[in-house]
Amino acid sequence: MSSRLDALNQWVLDVARLTRPDAIHWCDGSDTENDALIARMQADGTLIKLNERTHPDSWLHRSHPDDVARVEHLTFVCTSEQDDAGPNNHWMSPVDGHAQMDALFDGCMVGRTLYVIPYCMGPIDSPLSRCGVEITDSPYVVANMRIMTRMGAAALARIEREGSFVKGLHSTGELDPDRRFIMHFPDELTIKSYGSGYGGNALLGKKCHALRIASHQARKEGWLAEHMLILGLENPQGQTHYIAAAFPSACGKTNLAMLIPPEGYREAGWRVWTIGDDICWMRPGEDGRLYAINPEAGFFGVAPGTSEKSNPNALATIQHDAIFTNVGVTADNQPWWEGIDNGQQPATDWRGEPYDPAMRPAAHPNARFTVSAKQCPSYSPMAEDPQGVPISAIVFGGRRASLVPLVFEARDWTHGVLVGASMGSETTAAAAGQVGVMRRDPMAMKPFCGYNFADYFAHWLSFDRDGAKLPKVFHVNWFRKGSDGKFLWPGFGDNLRVLEWIVGRVEGTAGAVDTPIGLQPTEGDINLGGLDLGEEARSLLFGFDRAGWQAELESIGSYLEDYGPRIPVALMEEQARIAKSIG
Repeated sequence: MSSRLDALNQWVLDVARLTRPDAIHWCDGSDTENDALIARMQADGTLIKLNERTHPDSWLHRSHPDDVARVEHLTFVCTSEQDDAGPNNHWMSPVDGHAQMDALFDGCMVGRTLYVIPYCMGPIDSPLSRCGVEITDSPYVVANMRIMTRMGAAALARIEREGSFVKGLHSTGELDPDRRFIMHFPDELTIKSYGSGYGGNALLGKKCHALRIASHQARKEGWLAEHMLILGLENPQGQTHYIAAAFPSACGKTNLAMLIPPEGYREAGWRVWTIGDDICWMRPGEDGRLYAINPEAGFFGVAPGTSEKSNPNALATIQHDAIFTNVGVTADNQPWWEGIDNGQQPATDWRGEPYDPAMRPAAHPNARFTVSAKQCPSYSPMAEDPQGVPISAIVFGGRRASLVPLVFEARDWTHGVLVGASMGSETTAAAAGQVGVMRRDPMAMKPFCGYNFADYFAHWLSFDRDGAKLPKVFHVNWFRKGSDGKFLWPGFGDNLRVLEWIVGRVEGTAGAVDTPIGLQPTEGDINLGGLDLGEEARSLLFGFDRAGWQAELESIGSYLEDYGPRIPVALMEEQARIAKSIG
């Protein structure tokens, strides 16, 4: 290998000296390599073959029962100054972080193979893409990273050209919850993860690199690394607007990214194109607009709730060449989860035990599928465009059972940043901890921002400069409930009705009324044809609760003050302006 790879070679040798593996394997991403890894995992039970007739080339993986979700309380950002990590992150000094992790890594790969995974986040030839190398002792991680990133020889060639890469070191260790940590060293572009084989804890290209480290890179380099889907909305005239939307995990990003329009819209010629379902990197273009790529090459989606009704495109995507993690299986070895609604019944649960609904669900609530994005029927060829796609609108949203209306538009960029910074959502099973608790989750980045949120908000505000042609900003809430506790909005494909209004606002053709919280549609501004919305639903989805919003703005002000003197003055002034207008 060339001298440009000396740093990489030396790092691999240093890690091998510390972890003491039996063998070192440099991954090239080839089919031959993947077939050999799959065969090895099938032989040792890491992967279980699913029904070849119904789900060809698909596999089941069962993780350790104590290793099933993100572990935010064990995830650290290691900066020299604690204030740089901010109150939104758990902090440890780099010296202490390295010492703690290296003690865990000492000898941890004895009897195992060390895999070196060169990968590229984003199209291999895109100036917006960034490369990394993950070292792991998990062949399951290799198989997943092959799907989720551009992994192998082409990525290594780009690393050789550029000479820079994010370093990720991972070991499953003993899968002991008391010896499980994920450490990020932003200034060193380094990640160390020990003790977990689960998803984002182990696939270091995903949240660790693409959000926590990339958000740090983005701030230094003048772009944004965001927890957002990207979709293209094509109208009957053949024009496509691209929308980026930030929702917390398990709040419908994948469903929206793969949305199939209602029948009337389909017949009229509307279509949704999928660019990405989870992560968005945006950079200002020469024309002042924001251009975005999806840095991932696959989907790591939540399986429970995925059905022909909720997301037919996702269901079609995962019919072949997929890895399922912690789902149940039927008697004839088909994957099964709660909400699939396919007439099948589970025989075995996600722990590999006979299914007993009194004991546990068939699939873990955070069960996942890993699959290539190119298998999605709505996948857009523009996802491979090295320049990215121009973003017309940014949408924020979370799970709010009360108060927040169906949709509203921010008045300007500063207001939009406040809307994103203050968004709240009820917690889901994607993270360890209690489910259903309302918490602030700015830009859906609470678990993922690699530095102080106050500085992150200031970075967002900095894009509003001379010559900028920034996207309009919106907030949606599909999860408003009525007095009977049921959802008021039908959701799923009918969310296109809201997207149509959003694009209409971008084009200047859709109406809205001015309220203290922003510009809201009236019932007549959104196409509700064919929907059976009762009086309560219409009142709450399109209404404005003055007393409720007074309390909300007070809560937002207190939340922002928690960040101390670093919080941008412009954000506090915007909060005060809205609070005053509510009265």
